[in-house]
Amino acid sequence: MRHTSGGDSTALRRINTVTTLRALRSGPPTTLTQLHRDTGLSRPTVETAVGDLLEAGWAVEIAPDAAERPIGRPARRYRFHNEAGYALGIDIGAHKVLALLTDLDGNTVGDYRAETAPADDHETRLSAARYAARRCLALAGVSAEQLVAVGVASPGIVSRDGAVLFSPLQDWAGQNLCTALAPDFPCPVIAENDCNLAALAERWRGSVQGCDEVAYILSGLRTGAGLVLGGRLHRGFAGASGETGALPHLGWARTQDHLLAFPGLPDDLPEAQRAEHVFALARSGDDAALKALDSYTADLAVGIAAIVLTVDPEVVVLGGGLWRSHDLLLEPLRAHLQPLCLVMPRLEVSALGDRSVALGAIRVALGSLEERLYEVDEELPMPPAGAGAGA
Repeated sequence: MRHTSGGDSTALRRINTVTTLRALRSGPPTTLTQLHRDTGLSRPTVETAVGDLLEAGWAVEIAPDAAERPIGRPARRYRFHNEAGYALGIDIGAHKVLALLTDLDGNTVGDYRAETAPADDHETRLSAARYAARRCLALAGVSAEQLVAVGVASPGIVSRDGAVLFSPLQDWAGQNLCTALAPDFPCPVIAENDCNLAALAERWRGSVQGCDEVAYILSGLRTGAGLVLGGRLHRGFAGASGETGALPHLGWARTQDHLLAFPGLPDDLPEAQRAEHVFALARSGDDAALKALDSYTADLAVGIAAIVLTVDPEVVVLGGGLWRSHDLLLEPLRAHLQPLCLVMPRLEVSALGDRSVALGAIRVALGSLEERLYEVDEELPMPPAGAGAGA
């Protein structure tokens, strides 16, 4: 904790401003009186802090509703200026790039999806990411100068400085995503593993909001995991936390083979559609398809159990494209997992679908802004150029 002397009025004022800003961000529009109660600061101190936030552009005063205006002078109400900038999340995958744009409260204002192919080289994939970002911004009528930060998601191990150390994507390991994309944006660019970001998103806006011990399992055309422990993303020393699938003995390397190599499927059927055909057969009662799903969940359960026994999560969130068919998968997985766990975690299916990774990228972008807003040893930053005026 920072200690200030009686003469250190500038530092104390900044601390009071941060305290007021946190309260303003955490709830609905409010009054000076309520902020005084919420923060424990004196009313004159709160009034000064709100004035600083209004001047800087991080707060706006709300005009009274004429239909609800009481007799006499209404109390002045204020809110965080969530239109003071925007956050961009870019989810780079094998088959698509999804760009998602939100305001500073995380409300979606635009998105754009560009197709990619597993065989794309790194330049083609980066070009798709840039194109998706440009189109997303253009369709929303937002300029790059209005961004506060950009979050980028990638499969594989991503270092703290944005370098891809390992990836299942072709010609992708060795790329530094922050360095590659920084020239495109006049704001911080933060890169992270896609499973890690999905875990953050589920805790932020998904099926496990507020849970502090979460394991997110991504299971689509590959299998991976992300961990939130103690309410914070757990990356590990090199960013390789959750890479359980690297151990061939645990079965994750072969999970999708039970579906993708299912006998009798047409040879020309695209990989992305093969699992859906197996699910359709299973729903019709096909015995071979039901056995394939059972083998799939049995292998998946072994890797999940290794994570559960190591970190003891409260809940395991199941996401990725295959979990659109959770009605076929959840109970077989539970049956295989329970005998392997000393304490069985709660199982939840992702509430965010294929937007979870991009939303997690938004969360780290907003986190980058919050670090700057709440840094009491620095001056209050200004919103980006061209921010909305609020109401």
